Amino acid sequence: MSTAQSMAESRLEHDSIGALAVPMSAYYGVHTARALANFHVTGATIGDFPLLIAALAAVKQAACRANRELGLLDPRRADAISTACAEIRAGALLDQFPIDPIQGGAGTSSNMNANEVIANRALELLGFARGDYDRLHPLTHVNLGQSTNDVYPTAIKLCLVGYLRELVAALAGLADAFDRKAIEFADVIKMGRTQLQDAVPMTLGQEFGTYATMVREDCDRLAEGTLLLLECNIGGTAIGTGINGHPDYAELACRHLRKITGELVTLADNPIAATQDCGDFVQVSGILKRVAVKLSKICNDLRLISSGPQAGLREINLPTAQAGSSIMPGKVNPVIPELVNQVAFEVIGNDLTVTLAAEGGQLQLNAFEPVIVYSIMKSLTHLTAAVDTLATACVSGITANREYLAEGVRRSVGVVTALAPELGYAECAKVAAQALATGTSVADLVVAEGVLTRAEVDELLAPRRLAGLAPMAETAPQGNRAASKGTSDSSEPPLDQVRTG
Repeated sequence: MSTAQSMAESRLEHDSIGALAVPMSAYYGVHTARALANFHVTGATIGDFPLLIAALAAVKQAACRANRELGLLDPRRADAISTACAEIRAGALLDQFPIDPIQGGAGTSSNMNANEVIANRALELLGFARGDYDRLHPLTHVNLGQSTNDVYPTAIKLCLVGYLRELVAALAGLADAFDRKAIEFADVIKMGRTQLQDAVPMTLGQEFGTYATMVREDCDRLAEGTLLLLECNIGGTAIGTGINGHPDYAELACRHLRKITGELVTLADNPIAATQDCGDFVQVSGILKRVAVKLSKICNDLRLISSGPQAGLREINLPTAQAGSSIMPGKVNPVIPELVNQVAFEVIGNDLTVTLAAEGGQLQLNAFEPVIVYSIMKSLTHLTAAVDTLATACVSGITANREYLAEGVRRSVGVVTALAPELGYAECAKVAAQALATGTSVADLVVAEGVLTRAEVDELLAPRRLAGLAPMAETAPQGNRAASKGTSDSSEPPLDQVRTG
């Protein structure tokens, strides 16, 4: 391509550094072009995160409306800018936001990118050429009364609120999937375990119902985190003092932002503090880490109780997703829980990045908000996708090995715990040891030894009682052999021999 041809397909724009050619077809301008040359780390672009671009456009639209209301921006320019912002909020021109999310300058490049795209689209709407900044300028008009340092933090908070709501919806769907399984497995008796050893019986429904509760608790915590992000420093300009801004601008811009987004955005009590303090991001990231840790624990459980299919615990069956080995025919792996585990590990790492970036700020501004928001956006989007996948491709298709689980309870010495109130701890310990040594079930042993009748054993080891679904008094025989013999614990005297006072 000749130099003349190249110049014909570009326009020359200027900034304080000098002149730079920008593609004629581009809606972005010189500041974005500089950022494209400087930042190329992640392979992603800010345009890959539509909620971020929509949030930037919403802040710019609110600023435009406030400036028009204050008489600082003429109606013709204001209408064009507002229309351009509305189009971008609706998803237009995402490919015109090509810069890397991780960038120096505390988000200045993202703000400049938004200013330029909005300005050039507004120029088109007014019937002028892109780059004709004498008519409408990205900084003089689109960025009027603003600074990156109030625009960018406000926009990234709104962006994160949107992604948080998507994650909450996904988690609610996962909780519903666990609830459906809890109902389906309500009558499936199994052994609970502590430290991977047999503990006491429960139902598989109780196990899955617990997962639903754990997930719903995190929905509540995320909702609390959302409220933190709705406090903004709009109107604070450079460091929160509001320099170069109209005294009524902040309140008006906030009011318009509420109307545009439908979010209950409020002004920070201290905009100087809000401009430099990244504590809200740290807290939200910490909640995401909590979500990740709990999801990973649940997936560890699913992998463990589905292990087998013959030599493992094999209590449940996960849906078959794909062949599991290139060398072992027929092997199937728990790939969906493994996926969620890996996303959880990533989120935990992202939280450390957010922590260090928030701590690394100095004085009146934190320059590292780009990596903070990029890390949290990754955590949110990846968690949302992983949670959706877990619900639809795994949990919804889980089946139970009912007979195998019931036989496991019958064989387990863990059921002896239910006999302790009747026989005492020491006697039950002897029964457990004998059952392990002989392979005889606890129930058969105590009946064979004449310790209890079959009817008494059947009542004490009734499945509903074992799983805590019926009060002890509802099914337990009358009387207590251990207490009547004064042997409730071999190391303690009967209660009538214990001195008090």
